[in-house]
Amino acid sequence: MLTAEQMIAAQKANIETIFGLTQKAFEGVEKLVELNVQATKAALSESANSTQALLSVKDAQELLTLQASLMQPLAEKTVAYSRHLYDIAQGTTAEFGKVAEAQASDTQKKFMAVVDNASKNAPAGSETAMLVMKQAVSTATNAVESVQKAVKQATEMAEANFNTVTNSAVNASKSVAKKR
Repeated sequence: MLTAEQMIAAQKANIETIFGLTQKAFEGVEKLVELNVQATKAALSESANSTQALLSVKDAQELLTLQASLMQPLAEKTVAYSRHLYDIAQGTTAEFGKVAEAQASDTQKKFMAVVDNASKNAPAGSETAMLVMKQAVSTATNAVESVQKAVKQATEMAEANFNTVTNSAVNASKSVAKKR
């Protein structure tokens, strides 16, 4: 059975975890706000420069050339912004994942200790039931580990796909700009 001190320690650890996660989430929001402020400042500055350039255009050919020259940097900046956004989200998610893995591992260890303690203090003749319970816990642990591995693999695949799409978009915008 859990003692009052163990329960208090567990609650304290849970509160520290919650505050730690809140801090990580807030840091992610700070990074997102900073990225958006930088992107907005850059967009305002570039809009002013583009407007000035448009106002100085003399003919249709110059307008087309100017338009083509503006599209390539825009595509690259959009890709860079998306990449930064993805990195912020990925970093914050990774922090949450680390905490979740640590908590799950700790919980599994504590539960196994309770099961072991219960099996030691179980009445005679209940060995089979205790063995079945230990096997069930072991199976559940293996299932959780398999899910964690699958999530990691899916995350790695998603990141690889994101990088491929990003590179394709940049290359496509470069080829369109060259054709003009």
